[in-house]
Amino acid sequence: MLPQSFYTRDDVVLIARELLGKVLYTSINGIITAGAITETEAYAGTVDRASHAFNGRRTARTEIMYRIGGTAYVYLCYGVHSLFNVVTSVEGVPHAVLIRSVHPVEGIAAMKERTGKPEIGIREGTGPGNVSRLLGIHFSQSGWPLVPEKGHFQGDSLWIEETGIIINPSTVISGPRIGVGYSGEDAFLPYRFRLVS
Repeated sequence: MLPQSFYTRDDVVLIARELLGKVLYTSINGIITAGAITETEAYAGTVDRASHAFNGRRTARTEIMYRIGGTAYVYLCYGVHSLFNVVTSVEGVPHAVLIRSVHPVEGIAAMKERTGKPEIGIREGTGPGNVSRLLGIHFSQSGWPLVPEKGHFQGDSLWIEETGIIINPSTVISGPRIGVGYSGEDAFLPYRFRLVS
């Protein structure tokens, strides 16, 4: 399991890149599901026009982003999709990484039930809404810790594990984030990372 020190570093772009290949786990109602992270986007807090916390914005929803790194920030998009983000940096600095895609690796039967799909593959884990659907992540889980408190989780939980797999830099593509055209020149920042075979 990734320690809190992984999340509390100050370089959110580096963390977004290093999350590739790690495995995102959920334990919901005793059912464990997991997906290897294949695509991420970094959001650099108050100076990033694409960030929910740009210019120090604080709302009931975005307040989670100001917590210590290693916290889940899950928000509802278009009133339909729960989008899962990893809060990074120290308390008071609202950096976050959106998990855009995963490769399903565990709990396939539960994923089929959640999605109604007869088969589960890479395609079903593509897109941040699909990530949450596969893994049973809901916006009500915003604020959940990604690291155990006092050595263990209580009940339902979310966490990310190291796989030990070394990512070849030639398999990582970086580029602009998706759907942030409103953010002016920040829309062109190469803050999106994805694995390619």
